[in-house]
Amino acid sequence: MADGAGFDQFYQGSCRRLLGYVFLLTGDLPEAQDVVQEAYMQAWQHWSTIEAYDEPEAWMRMVANRIAISRWRRIRGRARAYLRHGAADPVPAPSLNTVAVVAALRRLPDEQRRAVAMHYLLGMPVVDIARETSAPVGTVKARLHRGRAALGELLAIDSGEHADA
Repeated sequence: MADGAGFDQFYQGSCRRLLGYVFLLTGDLPEAQDVVQEAYMQAWQHWSTIEAYDEPEAWMRMVANRIAISRWRRIRGRARAYLRHGAADPVPAPSLNTVAVVAALRRLPDEQRRAVAMHYLLGMPVVDIARETSAPVGTVKARLHRGRAALGELLAIDSGEHADA
């Protein structure tokens, strides 16, 4: 179990120095803040071991350096891929129908929305939905039925039509 008070004291005493060090490595304050945050998360997870080190801050610098290099390599790889393959085609804006369906789905209860999305969006059979949601098959069928009915009402209202018309 991590010693919260000891870690807090270490954090308070070392955070500014580590952030300054990583900022000098990256040249980008938001990037440095992300790296330092990730390094402290790792330190917290292993604090019972790290606090016994002669220089825990040296361990933090090493970890932060590795994280920064790893992130830099990922960015460099993406840049190379971009140069090699060019920019991706722009994603078209969603249609008005898509916006209406998503808005209607948001109004469904969670269980119905999940069942409808799994069945109609992912094409999952009812049996697989039941297994994944730990619900009986009959319950999944009822959720799908109620979800479809509710969507029909919501989409009819949103489009200006009325269900009884």
